[in-house]
Amino acid sequence: FLMEKMMRILIVGGTGLIGGHVALELVAAGHDVTLMARKAPSTPSLSKMPFVIGDYVMDDFSDGRLEGFDALLFAAAVDIRYLPQDGSETPDTFYERCNSVGVPNFLEMAKRAGIPKVVYVGSFYPQVVPERISVCPYVESRHLADERARALASPDFSVCSVNAPYVLGALPGLDIQHLSVMVAYARGHLTELPAFAPPGGTNHLSVKSLSQALISALVNGESGKAYLVGDENYSWKDYLELWFSIAGNPLELEVRTDDHPLLPNVIMFAGIGATVSYEPDPEELTLLGYSRNQIKDAIKEVIAVYG
Repeated sequence: FLMEKMMRILIVGGTGLIGGHVALELVAAGHDVTLMARKAPSTPSLSKMPFVIGDYVMDDFSDGRLEGFDALLFAAAVDIRYLPQDGSETPDTFYERCNSVGVPNFLEMAKRAGIPKVVYVGSFYPQVVPERISVCPYVESRHLADERARALASPDFSVCSVNAPYVLGALPGLDIQHLSVMVAYARGHLTELPAFAPPGGTNHLSVKSLSQALISALVNGESGKAYLVGDENYSWKDYLELWFSIAGNPLELEVRTDDHPLLPNVIMFAGIGATVSYEPDPEELTLLGYSRNQIKDAIKEVIAVYG
């Protein structure tokens, strides 16, 4: 890694897949990492690290929890997995409260606490399908969170965002239910679920590649910049067939417009049936220096860990 000296780094959302993976990489490189989340980590490899409890949306951090760090990595913005299922809050109000308002408010507190550098893990949607900003509450919230976060940049407060597509990977000991289900589906164990593919497709990125990009952004990221990262473009048909093949259950999948059991329309934020394909900017790819062509290996890793 490019950091020449040990840094004290706070990772918000450090108990999840992205935050936890980059935390382990930073610790292995000799950095002092503290995790922050609403609950202490249950993953053995993360449980050894310093931990600070904190809810970035609800808490007042004037008590000093944010002081003394050289950098902050924010990997905690919410998506549909966290949407209240009891109907207590609409998607519009939930995403606005947690993303559009909650993220920049928290980063402003980090700025007041004296943290000089922030890397924010954002979403690719506002950059690759900007027409969805005015249509989809989730995409709008990620757009506003990103813009408002970078607007906090000043001579003594560097902020950049690294905006990722679908992120795939494993962290031993971390329960990721949808990946366990995907492995069972690809192996043919869920016979009650129909095997087919939805139309369209998207870009995918391994958590390994994203961690590399985030660590590079901590060192080389230009303040105020939004970096679009990505790796391989797949149609949903090719992507699911790759899963089935690697799982030892090769199938030729029919493309149907029916709601898919594991890739339902509700998560198709680019639009139902949309295809989102792109290549990262060559200069940004060189700057961030992350690995490419990693999706097959990522699927193999997920199957090994969650199978």
